[in-house]
Amino acid sequence: MAAPAQSLDEQRREFASRRFLAMPLAGTVAWLVVAAGGVFAPRAAWLVLFIATGSIAYLGIGLSKLTGEDFLDRSRPKNAFDALFFHTVGMSLLVYGIAIPFFMVEHSSLPLSVGILSGLMWLPVSWLLQHWVGYFHAGARTLLLVAAHYLFPGQRFIVLPLVIVAVYAVTIVALEQRWRALRNVKLDM
Repeated sequence: MAAPAQSLDEQRREFASRRFLAMPLAGTVAWLVVAAGGVFAPRAAWLVLFIATGSIAYLGIGLSKLTGEDFLDRSRPKNAFDALFFHTVGMSLLVYGIAIPFFMVEHSSLPLSVGILSGLMWLPVSWLLQHWVGYFHAGARTLLLVAAHYLFPGQRFIVLPLVIVAVYAVTIVALEQRWRALRNVKLDM
């Protein structure tokens, strides 16, 4: 006999109870690679950026096994919010349709456009998790990237990725604290 389907509220609570660390870790690794490309391969930094940021979802899937999230676990009941989350990932990939034309006109715009546009997925993530961290991530990332874009025009492929890594560092700490608090509440029940 099949288990009764969960309501959307139950599915959202289940989704929000997860650790949610694999994707931010993947983003951190990817943007560190972009910064390294800016330092060690400045003439190919644009290519490093495209490859590294385009690989975040795949890296996140791999890291999810290490963080205990296992995105590909087929034994877990289907959750509509998993699909919604992966749609936000897809949305982030589609922003290259904006970033590429700007890149073709102004080469150094790439870290700004990809950095901001791909960070927009954090807004619905905040809603999904019912936590402030995504609003912080998207807002801080946008404001700091715009400032760094103008303050460091000759170092955009280094400084802007490092700004994103710094925002990810705060985000990862906040997500881990959120998850530990959720686990402590469950243990106290």
